Amino acid sequence: MNWCALPISRLEKEFGINVKNGLCRKNVREALRIFGQNIIEKKQKKSIIRKFFEQLCNDATILILLFAGLISFITALLESSNDYVDTILIIAIVLLNTLIGLFQEEKAEKAIDALGKLTESKTLVIRDSREQQISTAAVVPGDVILLSAGNFVPADARVVESIGLETEESSLTGETRGIKKKVIPNFSSNMSLTSQQNMVFAGTSVMTGRGVAVVVKTGMNTQVGKIAGMINKVATSKTPLQKKLTKIGRILGIAAVVICVIVFVLGIASGIPLQETFMVSISLAVAVIPESLPAIITIVLAAGVRKLAKQKTIVRKLPAAETLGSVSVICSDKTGTLTENKMNITVMTDEKHEIKKNSKKTEFILTLASLCSNLKICKSFINKKVFGNQTEIAIVSECEKIGLKKSILDKKFKRLKEIPFDSKRKMMITAHKFGEKIRVIAKGAPDILLKNCVKTQTGVLDKTGFKKIKNLNINLAKQGLRILAVCYKDVNFLPKNETDLQKNLIFVGLLGMEDLPREGVKKAVKICKTAGIKPVMITGDQLETAKSVAAKIGFDKNGLSITGEELETLNQTQLIKNINKYSIFARTTPAHKMRIVQAFQTRGEIVAMTGDGVNDAPALKAADIGCAMGISGTDVAKGAADIIFADDNFSTIVEAVKQGRGIYDNIKKTIYFLLSSNIGEILTVLTSSLLNLPIPLLAIQLLWVNFITDSFPALALTAEPIDKNIICRKPNKNSANMFSRFSCYTMMVEGAFIGAISFLAFTIGKIFFDRGNDPFIGRSMAFTVLSLSQVFHVFNVRSDRSIFCSKFFSNKKLIFSFVLCVFLQFSVIAIPTIGRFFRTVQLSSLQWAIVLLLSVSPLLLVEIEKIIKTKVFFDRS
Repeated sequence: MNWCALPISRLEKEFGINVKNGLCRKNVREALRIFGQNIIEKKQKKSIIRKFFEQLCNDATILILLFAGLISFITALLESSNDYVDTILIIAIVLLNTLIGLFQEEKAEKAIDALGKLTESKTLVIRDSREQQISTAAVVPGDVILLSAGNFVPADARVVESIGLETEESSLTGETRGIKKKVIPNFSSNMSLTSQQNMVFAGTSVMTGRGVAVVVKTGMNTQVGKIAGMINKVATSKTPLQKKLTKIGRILGIAAVVICVIVFVLGIASGIPLQETFMVSISLAVAVIPESLPAIITIVLAAGVRKLAKQKTIVRKLPAAETLGSVSVICSDKTGTLTENKMNITVMTDEKHEIKKNSKKTEFILTLASLCSNLKICKSFINKKVFGNQTEIAIVSECEKIGLKKSILDKKFKRLKEIPFDSKRKMMITAHKFGEKIRVIAKGAPDILLKNCVKTQTGVLDKTGFKKIKNLNINLAKQGLRILAVCYKDVNFLPKNETDLQKNLIFVGLLGMEDLPREGVKKAVKICKTAGIKPVMITGDQLETAKSVAAKIGFDKNGLSITGEELETLNQTQLIKNINKYSIFARTTPAHKMRIVQAFQTRGEIVAMTGDGVNDAPALKAADIGCAMGISGTDVAKGAADIIFADDNFSTIVEAVKQGRGIYDNIKKTIYFLLSSNIGEILTVLTSSLLNLPIPLLAIQLLWVNFITDSFPALALTAEPIDKNIICRKPNKNSANMFSRFSCYTMMVEGAFIGAISFLAFTIGKIFFDRGNDPFIGRSMAFTVLSLSQVFHVFNVRSDRSIFCSKFFSNKKLIFSFVLCVFLQFSVIAIPTIGRFFRTVQLSSLQWAIVLLLSVSPLLLVEIEKIIKTKVFFDRS
């Protein structure tokens, strides 16, 4: 059906509705049954079997192991030895690793699905003759939807009312300019999307104005639904950290090949059997590559995202969880983020002085301000649902206190025209029928409206009068009040040119609204300074108001302030040069916000930017972390953001940065542990090869260490609690390497020490207990020392401070993994049936004592170093 050509009456008949009343419950249920939910079908999820085989085929390490298992099987078959132990164990380890990877993938997918539910969008509709907010998925054909600036359009719909309504349809047409929407039927034969000016389409957004539309298509029947197949083909990109790890993986892969070749050649030269040399070389190559890292990174991020969600921070894009720890500048809006966004009118003035409440002047100014607002009230103002911004709520609330009901005013003085508020114009204008005349009412920024005023209610507005009003405005702003000017004029007819509506106005008065700073914001600002993070206020409010609020919440007293008008006089080079001097930006536009963010980034800062309006979207996208407000934020702002703060609170942003640093720290600890442990494994085997000694660790023993006593503690490290002093550190520099030179040095020293004690255990066992025979005891001792020393080493990695200075049992998963790994390693040595698989023998009490002493030595050595470094014995008080 050609919905564009239908008049509104025909449209109502098609769906059996009246646009003022909307659908009834019965019709909604029937429509849901017929058309289903308003959702775009997602890419079909992979089956468990497919995921299992992808885990097998997409991991180079697994393929290397399978190749090694095949060689082992063929060798055993050719030699008729029936010794398939290595083959069986390799397959078992491969299956275990694949199942763990599969579990981790499923867990990560569930975490992302849960986040999707947290960010479900809402739509304002008329049903059963009242406005109500419903899930966008519940929208059905025939629903009457209410659209305003910042909304995403939930479905394809026919416009039945348009007040300056413009939509941005680039997602469908590639056209970035706003498309003005009309109500009149369109009989044109050109049915391209851009020509359908009385239609709005799912997935597009409202740029300005407001409107009412009747839904005609939902879900897969919409224009965006038709191209859903193309959308579903878009691949998920890797996070920046995963890309960095992939690069490290390539370097380690080359190192693995080189070491593998060296060990293989030296083994053959030493007369070691070909199969044994080959298997050890392959196993060592596997040991070089920390193959569990990608899965562990996913777990760390997923766990961090879940923690953040509990603290009212919804992460929409996983890379944001990594970047949070590096934030060095937080650009925050004032209203609703630093303040409570609970407006209360405390002062009203005329052109000369403050006026008393409950006076005729008060009634006049509030009547005008109430008429020039779009607040929607369901039933009464007490304990009811309201739809509108806090400024208009304050106005209408004050009206009702003196007995003026907006609903009655709206009926008495019918609205004829409206020019919606936008961030550039900084005013809203409405026109109403006032008897035989038309009254034009304007409310908005005093400094903007005053330029358009020529009179006051007592006479001509001369320079003296203008100066008085300006001083009144400044004095109120210095008290931290948000100021609105109210003006009007009476005309005989509406001018054709909209700009003529705002000219030659009569100034009525100022409304001063108090918006108190949020509880905890002052403390959060102080924490920011301690953490090396610069808090910056970017607001559309007046400079004096912004400075007053900034002083109350503890902003830098030495920080400079600048207005958008002054900003216009600076070119970008000048702004970049001086950007760090400024802490307050007032009377800014969306274009200014973009310039500010980019200037900070050019200076090497990592910028988090908060925003709630449709025009904030470009700055949110430009920032390293775009933060949308969950309560006051528009759909467009939320769609552009990386993170949504459910409570619109600045304190939550600071807490999120703290969590981000914790996530980054746990990733670093895990990588540090795996790499230092792998260095120990490599050096143990490489040293014996260079000294022409028997191989100290068999292939199956290396695989056990790599997949069991490496992986379980590494996984447990991801659950390490955040250091309480983490917020006191300076931000992580984005350009800096993950590890400092000193950290790389200590990593190699600790890894070398683990390799040294493992080789020492092998030497002691071979010389003193094997006595020239096959080194079964030496290998068993080396195998156990290598496994247990890494398990003890994980406690070194937990913190830079001594384990006695921190809560030892704070990470229960780590304690459990320690106990589990010790038990498993003990079982491999102490239980003969299991020992046969791993070519180990039982150890005597003396041998166990040597093994335990060597295994615990890395922990004792690093503890001594930490105690000396932190002077713990002197600083405990």
